[in-house]
Amino acid sequence: MPSVDEIRAAGLAALVRAGVPQGDAEIQLSLLLDAELRGVASHGLLRLPRVLERIANGVTDPRSRAAFDWQAGALLSVDGRQGLGPVVAMQALEKVCERARETGVATAVIRNCDHLGMLAWYGEHVARHGQILIALTVSEALVHPWGGRRAMLGTNPIAIGIPTASDPFVFDMATSLVSMGKIHDHANRGMPIPEGWALDADGDPTTDASAAKRGAIAPFGGAKGYGLALAFELLVTSLTGAAIGTAVKGTLDSDAPCNKGDVFIVLEPHHGTAAAISAFIEDLRASPPIDPAVPVRIPGDRARSARSARAAARIDLPADIWNRIRDRAGSAHGSETRGDHHEA
Repeated sequence: MPSVDEIRAAGLAALVRAGVPQGDAEIQLSLLLDAELRGVASHGLLRLPRVLERIANGVTDPRSRAAFDWQAGALLSVDGRQGLGPVVAMQALEKVCERARETGVATAVIRNCDHLGMLAWYGEHVARHGQILIALTVSEALVHPWGGRRAMLGTNPIAIGIPTASDPFVFDMATSLVSMGKIHDHANRGMPIPEGWALDADGDPTTDASAAKRGAIAPFGGAKGYGLALAFELLVTSLTGAAIGTAVKGTLDSDAPCNKGDVFIVLEPHHGTAAAISAFIEDLRASPPIDPAVPVRIPGDRARSARSARAAARIDLPADIWNRIRDRAGSAHGSETRGDHHEA
């Protein structure tokens, strides 16, 4: 198993070798590595080979610079010009965070940039700097509508970051029962998926992760989750003018330009609320649990604990993912890997 330092060195080398400027490579890798350390393998390093493949195939431009156009004072329209998602997103956030300090709220509507990755990363970043973030994005059609058998909606996640007097509150969830990245992670590790997660290409329930990759994921929470997924997709498309439904491409393949939309809403919190929010969060943690052995948690607690524990440890990457990263880096960074796994 490679160490964090070995992964960082190999990942940066692979990105720079692919033509990504050093600073941009650090942004892209920081997001993927943070997801891996949090235990969100679905949005972690398994996505790096695909980023590199998209660059090699010419559908992602590693040196692209986004175009920014302020509209109506606090609305920033962003054309990502097929640049790396985290790079475009961080550039947009820098601008809307600054504008929100003046106006109280500012919004970035983004199109034509690569996959943003784990939205919690942006929520934590903004909240640590004292502002609130609401982030929305869509994916290509991976989720069946409630009562349907065919993938027609994206996984359409939302993240909310809110500053407190200590660690920010960060909530990040997909409106699908699971992310497609988690399906891919199970396939990479040769593991079945639980019943109820997905349908196969024929619209029948399956526990085969590889079959689920060709089928459709269930919406979370039945009809209510389906309603949220649809609402978020309509909202993002309405604001960005980007593709919708089965027309969305480029979030999970290596061959199509990315045409989905992303929305960042940054708000200034009311002065003096951070302490009260922190106190309320601590009250929740201290509230009586149903099971005395399982304390009440706040969204993000488990991920922060995992990140702290793994930062100095070796990372349990599937061997094929690690080997593909090392091959792209052009040198044998690290040595120990796990057994054979199926490719994503």
